[in-house]
Amino acid sequence: MGWILLTNDDGIHSPALRPFARELGELGEVRVVVPDRERSWVGKAITRYDDIAVDKVSEDGFTAWTTSGFPADTAQIGIHGLFEGPPELVVSGINLGYNHGAAFLMSSGTVGAATEGWISGIPAVAVSTGTMTDWHEWRGMAIDAGSQSKWRTLSGVTTRLIGDLLEDGLPARCDVVTINIPFEATDRTERRYTTVARVGYDRLFERISDGVFRHSYTGGMRTIDPLDGSDIEAAHDGVISITPLRMPEAVL
Repeated sequence: MGWILLTNDDGIHSPALRPFARELGELGEVRVVVPDRERSWVGKAITRYDDIAVDKVSEDGFTAWTTSGFPADTAQIGIHGLFEGPPELVVSGINLGYNHGAAFLMSSGTVGAATEGWISGIPAVAVSTGTMTDWHEWRGMAIDAGSQSKWRTLSGVTTRLIGDLLEDGLPARCDVVTINIPFEATDRTERRYTTVARVGYDRLFERISDGVFRHSYTGGMRTIDPLDGSDIEAAHDGVISITPLRMPEAVL
């Protein structure tokens, strides 16, 4: 295949970035364009009035471009602004934290970047990993330098999964494929095609002083419809969720 654009919303310092870029190279040439810092929970925000700075980073044989913009900005610049000709595939991730369920999927910068690929006519895959246990404990482990061997294993499993999906032609039959894969997944972990769970959440911000609020999501989820067959049910079952998305269609 032609070249692959790898982007994310966790930024240049994501512990997943380097191992995933190396493994993804098994499928084609990988060019990395990512935000210069974490840009989670911003959905498909696009910068309108501010300039976006782009820098090239090269260290220890790893080369990437960083932008000061949002994940969707970054994908847009990676697709159209930096190289001659567009990529054949946009891959966004691996995100630190599941992006499953409608409320979280729509808030996800990871999925937002992949959606920008679809808008540009490029097949796109968003990948997220996480836990259904204690989020803060898991994240502390995942960002620790000692976790790199686990990220390498997960990156290999994820790359082989994406390769199988490409061989099957799934990205060409839908708009975006979103994958939620357990952090401890192996090649033998069950793969399940799922729907997006219809869930919401309640309060996201707490007042910390007069006129000042801070993001403080604590994991509360509001279930709108049963979770049967959904991406969240798959996460509870410890299996890999593969969800083909079709961008907004009216239901009459």
